[in-house]
Amino acid sequence: MGNIKLNSIPYSTEAEAVIAALQSDGESGLSSSEVEKRLKEYGTNKIEEKKNKSLWLIFLDQFKSPIVWLLVFAAGLSFYFGEWVDGIAILTVIVINALIGFYMEFQARRSMNTLKKLSAVPAKVLRNKKLEEINAEHIVPGDVVYIEAGDMIPADGRIFNVSQMQIDESALTGESVPVEKQIEKLETDTTLAERNNTLYKGTYATKGNGYMVVTETGMDTELGKIAQMVQTAEQAATPLEKKLEDFSKKLIWITVALVIVIFIIGLLNGQKLLEMLQTSIALAVAAIPEGLPIVATMALAQGMMKMAKFNVIVKKLSAVETLGGTNVICTDKTGTLTQNKIEVNTIMTPADNAEALEVINRIAVLCNTAELQNNNGAVKEIGDPLEIGLLKFALKNNFNIQDYRSQFPKIKEEPFSSETRIMATLHQSEKELTSYAKGATEELLMRCNRILETEGITELNAEEKELWIQKAEELANSGLKVIAGAYKPATALNEDMAVDLVFVGLFGMIDPPREEVFEAIEECKTAGINVIMITGDHPATAKNIALELGIASNDTFKAMVGKEMTDYEHLTEQEKSNWLDTKVFARVSPKQKLDLVSVLQERKNIVGMTGDGVNDAPALKKADIGIAMGLRGTQVSQEVADMVLKDDSFSSIVIAIRQGRVIFENIRKFVIFLLSCNLSELLVIATASVFSLHFQLFPIQILFINLITDVLPALALGVTEGSPDIMQRPPRSIDEPIIDRKRWINIFFYSIVIGASSIGAVFFSHYTVHKAETWKPELCNNILFFTLIFSQLLHVLNMGSNSSFFKSEVIRSKYVWGAIILSLIILVGIYNIEPMRKVLTLYSMSINDWFISIGASVVSLIIIQIGKKLKIAQQ
Repeated sequence: MGNIKLNSIPYSTEAEAVIAALQSDGESGLSSSEVEKRLKEYGTNKIEEKKNKSLWLIFLDQFKSPIVWLLVFAAGLSFYFGEWVDGIAILTVIVINALIGFYMEFQARRSMNTLKKLSAVPAKVLRNKKLEEINAEHIVPGDVVYIEAGDMIPADGRIFNVSQMQIDESALTGESVPVEKQIEKLETDTTLAERNNTLYKGTYATKGNGYMVVTETGMDTELGKIAQMVQTAEQAATPLEKKLEDFSKKLIWITVALVIVIFIIGLLNGQKLLEMLQTSIALAVAAIPEGLPIVATMALAQGMMKMAKFNVIVKKLSAVETLGGTNVICTDKTGTLTQNKIEVNTIMTPADNAEALEVINRIAVLCNTAELQNNNGAVKEIGDPLEIGLLKFALKNNFNIQDYRSQFPKIKEEPFSSETRIMATLHQSEKELTSYAKGATEELLMRCNRILETEGITELNAEEKELWIQKAEELANSGLKVIAGAYKPATALNEDMAVDLVFVGLFGMIDPPREEVFEAIEECKTAGINVIMITGDHPATAKNIALELGIASNDTFKAMVGKEMTDYEHLTEQEKSNWLDTKVFARVSPKQKLDLVSVLQERKNIVGMTGDGVNDAPALKKADIGIAMGLRGTQVSQEVADMVLKDDSFSSIVIAIRQGRVIFENIRKFVIFLLSCNLSELLVIATASVFSLHFQLFPIQILFINLITDVLPALALGVTEGSPDIMQRPPRSIDEPIIDRKRWINIFFYSIVIGASSIGAVFFSHYTVHKAETWKPELCNNILFFTLIFSQLLHVLNMGSNSSFFKSEVIRSKYVWGAIILSLIILVGIYNIEPMRKVLTLYSMSINDWFISIGASVVSLIIIQIGKKLKIAQQ
């Protein structure tokens, strides 16, 4: 800290010593001149931000795919050899693909300047002996800041004066219950969530007031450290991006190898050099699936739009598929699995009668400062979540809060404090004075000398007190937050309200699970997805929620606490294995969340991370797929996540998982379709070249075939419904390629059948219909051209699952039939437009030749279906 050095950790040092070390004054604060000096030394109190990627760079990113580079190379060769139509057509495909990708990512881009907004808050600072309100960015170390209920904490600081202060730190630590703050120093190994004498930037006060001396500002705060981790955490490429890139590279090498081999064979067979170069261009064009970038982009975009209907906002196209491959979901508890609302779960009372119920409800309503305001039917909750939970408990028991408070007006209050851990209130009715108290069980029982039992009020002895303390511990071990309630008839206004009390019973309180989460987690299990809970909450509470939701199957498991977790750099293999076997992590820091994601990814898991707090942001960014909450989520978490759940519903994740799996299945379908179609063209060209046949396809014809069959039918495959059993399958392996060995065999089988049928149609026409002694290259070329188109259009029907041909999802898809019909309409239109016929070198064919082309394509469909039945090819 420059010239000002703290010789010890602020939270483990007496407050006065911290103030002295910071050369400040708790009574008057800093002087204006000292503030100016420190501003120059430490800089402003704001979070440094990473610059947003420019729109130009987003557009350029669309050209990073190796398949796009190969298309550019093919276009360049076309221009070099004067094939201007071919070159322009290829470049058009590239530009259309880039524009689609740019538009979808531009639409999904979030322009939130989140961390800056967290800093841009007002702060009340004591300077020159006066309390003044300033912009929080101008706070410096040593400043004395006054905090009251509703204030955002502007910097990290040590508390030195406090009155009933409670701070909501859920966004930073994950703790759902506001933290009671105090002054006393703590042990040096106290975890972040338990440092109750320190305030942290980005949290806010829910109750009370107090003063702190600022110890850290800007990037030195805990929030700043998280921001640093967010900015430095590497964003892993999504599995789909990796697979498509690997696939494209393999395709490039296969294409280059085939072109070279066929080029050399052609020269050895006496073909002219220029003709073989032109044939090589045709081969390159035939091998490259021009439609792959467009169809992949559109399939992901369609998935993005479909998920938006289910309140899932995807910020990056490739993230749509990634969740479908996820086999681990690390989920925050507070607000994600639970409602982030404290409610009474259990009541335990010595008495079992109407009187005990009446008294326990009076305690809940009267010893309480929270409010439930009804504004035109909408209930506004004001106050501490625990006290709001008590009011709701009374409402469920049909007790009217306003009537109670009118009948028993409060005339005196002893606020809850960290010293007494008890709150007490005195109430006046028409007949008597009554004190009501609530607080920590052990503390309250110490102040009780009687107990309300079914028979009436009796003496409370030490054995009974110990018994009730044990009962409270049992409730706490089951994951409940326990408070005790008591009362006593009072005789005077000035008597101690919290002594000689009558013990009434215990409240067991919990942050309840969201109702829809139970089914969602069960579906995750069916789909083979491991759900891990990561929370800043108490281990017992986390364990109880995990058991209730079914995340853990038996109560013998142990939640791993942050204190037990070694830094990633020093982890042993055994410790990593222990982490992988753990279902619940409690009291963890942001760094430990990041470490856990790293360990899971190291073991080749595809990790989805859900979260809503600032503390989740680094892990959200590091995960393969970061999923932020839209309602309760902080802007920080939403900014770094790949997708945002607008309704905060965990069940929406299951919908996203299914959609992601469908998209990958569809991408695989159209890749198989594209490759088998293009390879069939390559086989036709290679066969005609090697055997010096009298017919050949022209490069412009190949490009036209690809534009007809590679785009519309493939795009239709990209938006078909998935197989009915898709969520009963285990997740894909991270190493599983888009095209594995079995599917490569399918592709070669399909392409051989289509190529052979197309060439066979030419020979059949020549020897049976025309019976000519001399070949007619133009006619042969046209029969080959149209047979390839018809065969490939029908081939899309082979892409269904292994169920019945007529019941497959492809046959039932209106998009597939629409694509086939539209492609045929385009083909007929082109055939009847004279200029286009000349460009494509097309001529009139007889009715018999048309029947031969169509018949040969139907034969190819039948042969492939027979092959699938015989298990020669399996989808």
